[in-house]
Amino acid sequence: MAAGSSFLERAPVPALAPLVSSVWIQQVGEAPLAQRYVPHGGAEVRCVLGAAPRLLGPLTAATHREIPAGGTVVGLRLRPGVLGGLAGLPAEHLVDEDLATGELWGDEARLTDRLGAAPSPQVALDRLQAFLAATATETDPLVDDVVRRLMPWRSGALPAGWGISDRQLRRRCRAAAGVGPKELQRLLRFRGFTARVQAAVDRGEPGDLAGWAVEAGFHDQAHLSRECRRLTGETPGVFLAQYRAACAGADDHDHAAAYLPMLRRWRDGRSVQERRARPA
Repeated sequence: MAAGSSFLERAPVPALAPLVSSVWIQQVGEAPLAQRYVPHGGAEVRCVLGAAPRLLGPLTAATHREIPAGGTVVGLRLRPGVLGGLAGLPAEHLVDEDLATGELWGDEARLTDRLGAAPSPQVALDRLQAFLAATATETDPLVDDVVRRLMPWRSGALPAGWGISDRQLRRRCRAAAGVGPKELQRLLRFRGFTARVQAAVDRGEPGDLAGWAVEAGFHDQAHLSRECRRLTGETPGVFLAQYRAACAGADDHDHAAAYLPMLRRWRDGRSVQERRARPA
């Protein structure tokens, strides 16, 4: 993150909670910023105010997008598995794509003008959320369950018991989330690791890459290292150091709305496991 930049994440409006995990306002300082976007299993709708809103489809590797000096961005992070229903076409066609939202939902000029003319970034974000809420459609309940059961902090093989063939499961996951269940599990597991990184930096805690790897469902630290290189191009240690350099001690960088729900799921799952392990 460039000097003078800020990035504040918040929970979405209640109407969008089933579809959106977090929303954000980002303001860039006096120099252009090459913003890195890391795979997390979902998609993102973002708008540099004054330009057309864009959809960044589910990523399979990190990518960078330049934000101009002095630019303000408002954005929404879609939950994994909801994109297909919102886009009105199979999400697998949107993997690693970056396209204007008008190509999916129309009314691009009007939405661009409404966001750009907003009296404040918060009003622009509110308008973007209202637009998406009006676009919302029902999600695939089976894929919703798949995502819930593939969330981080689970190790081992893919869970079973959805009552359909593996081929049907892959087809429905690709249509809703963009990728099949195995790849989705890899992306969500890495999202668990990034949540751990964000929390540690915010709290001023030292790094524990080996511990975080096991907690998020990786076999070991070597497994985490391979996946981190595949998804970000960096080792876990470098990834942590970069995040720490950008966000440590910065009051205008707040990612708690993104990582706290992930860590709550881990704590809840651990509590269940501990209860099951207790003798009767």
